[in-house]
Amino acid sequence: MIARVKTGIPGMDEVLNGGIPERNVVLLSGGPGTGKSIFSQQFIWSGLELGEPGIYVALEEHPVQIRQNMAQFGWDVRKYEDDGIFAIVDAFTAGIGKSREYEKYIIHDLTDTREFIDVLRSAIKDINAKRVVIDSVTTLYINKPALARSIILQLKRVLAGMGATALFVSQISVGERGFGGPGVEHGVDGIIRLDLDEIDGELKRSLIVWKMRGTRHSMRRHPFEIKDEGVIVYPEKVLKI
Repeated sequence: MIARVKTGIPGMDEVLNGGIPERNVVLLSGGPGTGKSIFSQQFIWSGLELGEPGIYVALEEHPVQIRQNMAQFGWDVRKYEDDGIFAIVDAFTAGIGKSREYEKYIIHDLTDTREFIDVLRSAIKDINAKRVVIDSVTTLYINKPALARSIILQLKRVLAGMGATALFVSQISVGERGFGGPGVEHGVDGIIRLDLDEIDGELKRSLIVWKMRGTRHSMRRHPFEIKDEGVIVYPEKVLKI
C-alpha cells in the first residue's frame, strides 16, 4: 500500500484515487483567477486539522495578507502558529518594515538559492513539517529560466529527504498550454492544472491531473467551484471545453 497524503479538498482525493503519494512534489499550475492560492492554502489547512504540521512559503503576498485571506474561509492559522505546527516563510518582504519583528522565518535575498533552502530546511525541521506550499515557485526562476530545473530539483531533494509532501504553485499566462516550462514540468512528481474557461458566455473553473507518480488518477477534466468554505471538486462530473 502506498502511503498517501489526503488533500482534504472535497472531491479531490477521489480524483487522485485516495490522495497524493507521500513525499511527492506536485506542480499546481494555472493562470490568473484559477484558484491556485486558495487550493494550496486549503491543502495546508486540511493538514493542520489532521494534526499534520505545515509550512507556507510566501513569495507573492505579504504574510499578513495570507493570514487574512485564509481567515476569510474560516481557516484561522494563528492558533496553529501558537501551537508550533504552522509557519509562514516570508520570502516577500525581505525583512523590510515590521516583518522582521513578527516573522520568524525570513528570506532576505531571493537570488540566493542557498539562503532560500537553508531557511526552508530550518523551518521544516523546527516544526517537523509534513506539508509544504511554495507560492509561487515561478518567482524563483522567472528571470533565470535556464536554472529552473536545477532549482526545482534542489528543492525536491530537500523536501522529499525531510519527509514533506509539497505543492509548488506555478503561474502561467492566459491561454498558455504548458505548465510552467520544460525544466519544471519534468522535475516534479505530479502536475495538477487549474483552468478558467469561458463556456457559453460564462466563466467556469476546472482541473485535470496531468501526471502523478505512484498512483492511478482520473484522466478526465473535472469542474470545481470556490465557495465560502473553499474549493469543492466534482469528481463525478466532466467538463468539456
